[in-house]
Amino acid sequence: MSMEAAGWHDVGSVEELAGVPLRQVAVGRAKLALSFKDGVFGAVNGACNHAGGPLGQGTLDGDYVVCPWHAWKFHRVTGEGEAGYEADCVPRHEVKVEGGRVLVREEPSTRRNKLPHAAHPLDRDTTRSPGPLRVVGISTTAMHAKFGRYSTSEALLESALEQARSKHGLETRMVKLRDLSFRACEGYYSKSAKACTWPCTISQQDPADGMAEVYENLVFWADVVLVATPIRWGVASSLYFKMAERLNTIQNQITLKERVMLKDKVAGFVVTGGQDNIQAVAGQMMLFFGELGLQFPQFPFVAHSRGWTAEDMERNVEFVRKDVDLHDGARALLDRCVDLAARLQASAAPAYERGGRKASGGHGSTGS
Repeated sequence: MSMEAAGWHDVGSVEELAGVPLRQVAVGRAKLALSFKDGVFGAVNGACNHAGGPLGQGTLDGDYVVCPWHAWKFHRVTGEGEAGYEADCVPRHEVKVEGGRVLVREEPSTRRNKLPHAAHPLDRDTTRSPGPLRVVGISTTAMHAKFGRYSTSEALLESALEQARSKHGLETRMVKLRDLSFRACEGYYSKSAKACTWPCTISQQDPADGMAEVYENLVFWADVVLVATPIRWGVASSLYFKMAERLNTIQNQITLKERVMLKDKVAGFVVTGGQDNIQAVAGQMMLFFGELGLQFPQFPFVAHSRGWTAEDMERNVEFVRKDVDLHDGARALLDRCVDLAARLQASAAPAYERGGRKASGGHGSTGS
């Protein structure tokens, strides 16, 4: 009887396989993570318990295989989870060496076991809660946490939110990115499209992730989203882009699962700065939030710039403080956004817009 007939598969020579600490090998229909450390081979099933990441393409951390997608760990020989989570395990496969060849049994000797995990607070239905329209402002300007200064973009955003409260009687919230502690996107999408999950893997791993506040307001709470940014060297602020990269988790739900999470929501933008490039900054913001599923009123942004050569921010600040037309423009932007949001909520959007079918052919990318 041949070795394969007996359930053993020859995966290569000892000399060749011992030269690489971890690799992926095919045994029958299964892809396994084959490792070599301290003279001992180990083999476990190559699909991670978390999101099916390829363990054999990961790395070794001591005796643990580290998944390349989200860094979950399993013992390279036993398949058990890392310390404290041993029962959360992947199947192990017997390995033996004969005549200088490495043989792996196709049938696993243990079973996969996924421990039950409580659902993340963000992992819930996105259906809108009943009630009046709700408006959130997201300020992306950066400043000293203790000694704040006047922000022209945030000042116009505050005028818009005040308009929502005083004229329309709506509930508003202000999210200041500078007050939130959140990690930059760690490029899971660059490893595999399916590695970018909802909720974001960083949020799943970090209970203190500040982006949870952005997700909560953007996905579940607000009907109108106003995003304000200064112009920094011709583009939006660094905090804006840090947030945008983390919002890729929402866009990927469209491209991967045909799930539109932002339905019948409206966005408007505030762009100010002592430099030019208003159209490019506003255009990028419209493209990005449009790809997330948000809709725009006529004239979807209000903006102000004194131009490239006006290196006199103190005058720019005073101009914005006193210019009634600019603040009226921010209020009018809010009015347009609220009008569109009300009409969207009053009408039944087609199934296409509500996530019944794939709504976008675009693919976001946030990694290297």
